[in-house]
Amino acid sequence: MKKKFLSLALAAAMAASLTACGGSGDAQATTQATEAPAADAAGTETTAANATEAPAAADGATWKIGAIGPLTGGAAIYGNAVVNGAQIAVDEINAAGGINGFQIEYMSADDEHDAEKAVNAYNSLKDKGMQLLVGTTTSNPCIAVADKTAADNMFQLTPSGSAVECAANPNVFRVCFSDPDQGAASAKYIGEHKLATKIAVIYDSSDVYSSGIYAKFAAEAANQGLEIVAEEAFTADTNKDFTTQLQKAKDAGAELVFLPFYYTEAALVLTQANTMGWDPIFFGCDGMDGILGVKNFDTSLAEGLMLLTPFAADAEDELTVNFVTTYKENYGDIPNQFAADSYDAVYALKAALEDANANPDMSVSDICEAVKASMVKISVDGLTGAGMTWNAEGEPSKAPKAVKIENGAYVSME
Repeated sequence: MKKKFLSLALAAAMAASLTACGGSGDAQATTQATEAPAADAAGTETTAANATEAPAAADGATWKIGAIGPLTGGAAIYGNAVVNGAQIAVDEINAAGGINGFQIEYMSADDEHDAEKAVNAYNSLKDKGMQLLVGTTTSNPCIAVADKTAADNMFQLTPSGSAVECAANPNVFRVCFSDPDQGAASAKYIGEHKLATKIAVIYDSSDVYSSGIYAKFAAEAANQGLEIVAEEAFTADTNKDFTTQLQKAKDAGAELVFLPFYYTEAALVLTQANTMGWDPIFFGCDGMDGILGVKNFDTSLAEGLMLLTPFAADAEDELTVNFVTTYKENYGDIPNQFAADSYDAVYALKAALEDANANPDMSVSDICEAVKASMVKISVDGLTGAGMTWNAEGEPSKAPKAVKIENGAYVSME
């Protein structure tokens, strides 16, 4: 199986702010071609010169798109956000006429953030006729499922599987940044904005997401003139008490603590740092998104926390405002980055399927080959980036940004 190389498209993007598209309530897509595209009724543009002729589909045929993620358990805030964000996109697209005139039939399955259960979820959705997969949500389950989609040659677009291995197979693309890209971008942001010079890192050495971000962060920190004064690890078996790591970071004179792991452990870190009477700058990555929703967590302790993210619900562009409004109406909550990633993922599939002139009666393998060829042509103006493009390795190119928690809400930073 051909393996991919990591995209370095993020290199100079960290200082830029996300610019979402205006003039429409839906994500917009165009193909990368010299010939002028023709827009369809849904506002998605395809280029006839690059489209291929597909056999006519039977009456009543639908696109069967599946989603896999943790809908229950400790990481459920991610999986439910992915399913909800995609559902909003599906509803919009179906109301506007579907994809190439065919409606989307959307289905989801729970993996409980477990690799074996994710494979079972994949097999269940495949038995129901799934043709394309938006998932999985978290990295370890995504890696396990990616081997299955590769064997079936089913196209897989993960909204948030950020480990390098998630997109190693040629049938898998992603919407989020890879772990190394997040690590490098975080170090660049801290350095370029002069947030601190003495840095402590606490990371989960048993988790590919956390350790992958940390490794690249450490390498880029040296280029930014940042001194890592403490490097403290924990594992899934020791993720409840962080007082030793925090004390070492404090004793080393750290001004900023980088936390490249998920919000559940981060809430404990902030709580225990407060108990110690220590208040450095805390900086996280996309896994930190969700900390304000942790049960029994004193959210005032997150005041001033920064995190790297391509999406901020407080943005005032039309696309974001409409999405946040719909999400609140449908689910009674403010959408996080994972919801935005999956919304953009569905629109990326729409753009690629329309560029390929594909239809639901094509085989799963033929759909995969058609979408792979079109993904490197399209450009999507979505919630998580304007002019998003993808390379042949499945890596996205878009500009990230950081947000800061102020008064219990995420606020965009310049």
